[in-house]
Amino acid sequence: IMHRSVFCRGALLAQQVAVESSVPSRISSSLLPRRHRAMSSLSVPPPACLLRPLGAPNRYLFGPGPSNVPPRVLAAGGRPIIGHMHKEMFEIMDDIKKGIQYAFQTQNTLTMAISGSGHCAMEAAIFNAVEPGEAVLIAVNGIWGERAADIAERIGADVKRLVKSPGEHFPLQEIEQAMSQYKPVLFFITHGESSSGLVHPMDGIGEVCHKHNCLLLVDSVASLGGAPLYMDKQGIDILYTGSQKALNSPPGTAPISFSERASKKIFSRKTKPVSFLLDMGWLANYWGCDGKPRVYHHTGPISAFFSLRESLAILTEQGLENSWRNHQEVAEYLYKGLENLGLKLFVQDKRMRLPTVTTIAVPQGYDWKEITTYVMKHHSMEITGGLGPSVGKVLRVGLMGYNCSKSNADLVLQALGDALKHCHKSKV
Repeated sequence: IMHRSVFCRGALLAQQVAVESSVPSRISSSLLPRRHRAMSSLSVPPPACLLRPLGAPNRYLFGPGPSNVPPRVLAAGGRPIIGHMHKEMFEIMDDIKKGIQYAFQTQNTLTMAISGSGHCAMEAAIFNAVEPGEAVLIAVNGIWGERAADIAERIGADVKRLVKSPGEHFPLQEIEQAMSQYKPVLFFITHGESSSGLVHPMDGIGEVCHKHNCLLLVDSVASLGGAPLYMDKQGIDILYTGSQKALNSPPGTAPISFSERASKKIFSRKTKPVSFLLDMGWLANYWGCDGKPRVYHHTGPISAFFSLRESLAILTEQGLENSWRNHQEVAEYLYKGLENLGLKLFVQDKRMRLPTVTTIAVPQGYDWKEITTYVMKHHSMEITGGLGPSVGKVLRVGLMGYNCSKSNADLVLQALGDALKHCHKSKV
């Protein structure tokens, strides 16, 4: 208690000093010449913006992510920093590994959180599992397939694309035909395509991949914790997600796991991965996955790991199946309310609608930008338009993790109903 009291008094004193030092009237005029002389060698003056307190508005983040973060997770991220190589930090990282294994439904040893966003995890997967000249097959039905193909091409992979329009899925027969034709070492597919609002069926894809000696890489950034996914049972070799959606955490960490098949390929490479930061040889040690004493690789985002650990604790307490059920129930409640407003859902097949991110076909005669701008201005609420190939086609509403409730769905419906009344509707 004494340490906490001292820490709080110290923090308040620091804030007071900072505020007082930023007020010009508090500076003695006799000190100004001396101050100017001391700064005369600087060509860049102190930025005035940083002499003002930080300001960030409170908003409803009901877009495709990031989501609002619960106070408990914010508090965890605000705990005092400890060293990234302290034994207590390693214990927290071990807790995170166990939480990821639970969320992914896997027993994989090579499981960790990448220091970075979901894009970093996408790069970590491709950089480590693919070598220059190897064929990879990318399922493209939205922006994340496009990004994966771009990353693979940058490291010299022979990229083959399986393409569908946003909102469409890939039948098993088409996937197997492409496997037979291209003989890839890796197949990428997005489980929760947030740009189109589609959740892709996963059953059977792993079997097809393994039949053709191909690794299965799955992006679950927008779906993990909100839609059923079983890494081991469904034969997924590499699975990754992001912290900022249904997992309730701030952006900046990206859970990832590799199967024994994937690990075997990674650790028998002929060439080094193109990234040192994302090299699994180093990261496996940093995360205690190789059974050896841990050595320094990089300074992990300690506060972000605190937050991620707490968000995984919340998921564990709630129960994974309960989380899936809640997201589905709230999504169906939202669907009904949207249809009552006369809006149409973009994904026609109800079984393939992503529970975490709902896509609404842009209503005829309306400008989607005007709708999202109106909702932000008058309701302090973020909903967004499309992304990549879905731009101009959809509005996107995300109710994930902490935000996933029927009361928040009601707020969305109220804001959209208000926007439809006040935004311009073209008669053309």
